[in-house]
Amino acid sequence: MESRAERQVQIFNYFIPMQQFDRETILNALAYNEFIPAIRKAYSGKEDDYNVPARSFLKFGNGVSSTDSTLLIMPAWRDGHWLGIKQVTLSPHNGEAGRPTLQGVYTLFNAETGTPVALFNAAAITARRTAAKSAVAADLLSRKDSESLLMVGTGSLSGELIQAHSAVRPLRKIRIWEHTPGNGDKLIDRLPKLEADVEVISDLESAVKSSDIVSVATMSTEPLIFGEWLQEGQHLDMVGAYRTDMREGDDEALTRSSLFIDHHDAWHETGDLAIPVQKGVITENDASATLFELCRGAKEGRKSDREITYFKSTGHALEDLTAALFVYNKLHSTT
Repeated sequence: MESRAERQVQIFNYFIPMQQFDRETILNALAYNEFIPAIRKAYSGKEDDYNVPARSFLKFGNGVSSTDSTLLIMPAWRDGHWLGIKQVTLSPHNGEAGRPTLQGVYTLFNAETGTPVALFNAAAITARRTAAKSAVAADLLSRKDSESLLMVGTGSLSGELIQAHSAVRPLRKIRIWEHTPGNGDKLIDRLPKLEADVEVISDLESAVKSSDIVSVATMSTEPLIFGEWLQEGQHLDMVGAYRTDMREGDDEALTRSSLFIDHHDAWHETGDLAIPVQKGVITENDASATLFELCRGAKEGRKSDREITYFKSTGHALEDLTAALFVYNKLHSTT
């Protein structure tokens, strides 16, 4: 029979506050040289290892626009092990007031007991897992000798993408295209010391034509990257355009490239895919592979050094759960 002391211990453990991991703690824990392999391993697993429902994508009024802001709810779990759910808001107008566009929390639960065990800064989780996933795709799809990167956009994610791509390719030249003058230099100031030369550019067309890897992370509703600019052997890392009314690449950029997506729900989550499908430019059969298929070795990636590869990233809740568990397993015993 359970003693009173044992019962008191159980009650005490039940009411222990959840551990909390702030932005800096998360970023320090998710070092790219360790975390990129973890994301690749997650995408290499069996499809039935995890349950990942389609994300809930809800627009809400914010006093500026009735549909400008978005609430994203993204759950994922492994039965009997762990369950995580991300709740974030995306408010594009926040940048004008110097506030972050993406804000939210990630909650990790013990799936055996249903007990919440940790709370994370969701913006940090999202930034690191998104950039790490792009690095996995670039490692599989870009030319091994890629030495130049063009970063289109200067938001918080841009710095993460630069660091992640630098972790998988021997970059010597990094160029940053800014929409707002001065933001490029601010981005450079935020970057850690890199081996590559880094500069801000204004001529987007010339920069696209002369870059081995083009990474794009914006909230543009009109194409920024045009197929007529593309050169043989390039790799496109298209990360922004998180709504179906947003686009970063034009139709020709798709039709000139071999298309790869992170997962099949991507077709319904971004204008980069949904709009050209609606127009009849491409169909869902035109994707060469998902990132799951590439990581599992089920399908081939780049076939030649002349091929143009186009990776469309939309985000997947398995990445969030992988990141949260990586941090929790690494730090929970020391916090």
